[in-house]
Amino acid sequence: MSASLATNLAGIHMKTPLMAASGTFGFGEEFTDFVDLNEVGAIVVKGITREPRRGNAGRRIAETPSGMLNCIGLQNPGVDVFLRDILPRIKSFQAPIIVNINGNLIEDYAFLAEILDDSDVAGLEVNISCPNTKHGSMAFGVDPETAAEVTAEVRKRTKLPVIVKLSPNVTDITEIAKAVEAAGADAVSLINTLVGMAIDIRSWRPVLGNVVGGLSGPAVKPVALRMVWQTAQAVKIPVVGMGGISNASDAVEFLLAGAQAVAIGAANFVNPYSMQEIARGLEKYLEARGLNQVNQLVGQIKVER
Repeated sequence: MSASLATNLAGIHMKTPLMAASGTFGFGEEFTDFVDLNEVGAIVVKGITREPRRGNAGRRIAETPSGMLNCIGLQNPGVDVFLRDILPRIKSFQAPIIVNINGNLIEDYAFLAEILDDSDVAGLEVNISCPNTKHGSMAFGVDPETAAEVTAEVRKRTKLPVIVKLSPNVTDITEIAKAVEAAGADAVSLINTLVGMAIDIRSWRPVLGNVVGGLSGPAVKPVALRMVWQTAQAVKIPVVGMGGISNASDAVEFLLAGAQAVAIGAANFVNPYSMQEIARGLEKYLEARGLNQVNQLVGQIKVER
């Protein structure tokens, strides 16, 4: 009998603990030639905003050693088009659909939470790495108070599970995690991308049109793993781990560190079969260790103090 990969994340029932990370898997339908979307743990769709966004101008992606930089700028068709045209197509898949929501004002998050509450989605992932235009464009997620404000407003507007996506670009990520937990978050996901840049030494200009961008891929994995481990000890709500997960061994590390589920991101660009290959590898790992449930791995790291 094969080991079970099934898990329950804050009330979202998933066949596996593997989630497609927002911004790396489109709306899911782009990967139907490679992955059986009925077998994916959950699909976190690309970031959705209140109004359509064209994204940033200029070059948006650059390869780096063991990773990639991106400054897409949340290009998306807006929530109305998502609900009218896209969701009806993708909700036929058995994988739960989680919507990543973004805004420049707390009111934007509140609006999105309310309008999505009556839709056929399984949950919301609240991206608090967005610029707070009321406070000098500082990201909501770098301050515990503003992170809690966004979370509380979303919590008031929806019955759906609320997963708050945390930024690593802070002094102590556990303080942000505890703040959003107290404000009503059902789970946290981490990490979002680290801020980085690249320079073209021929032109002496930044490679990216936005100058700086988000660094993801294997290069960030040790940082992400450390933050997941710290956060899992600091909060009682579930943790979704992400950051450089490329194979089953990486996924096991995050589960042992305390993640209840993991999201696969940049690996989807390198290998579009990553989701199913990691699931098979995880199942084989469990069987080799004589384990019958993936949850038997969660938080089982052995640390001698």
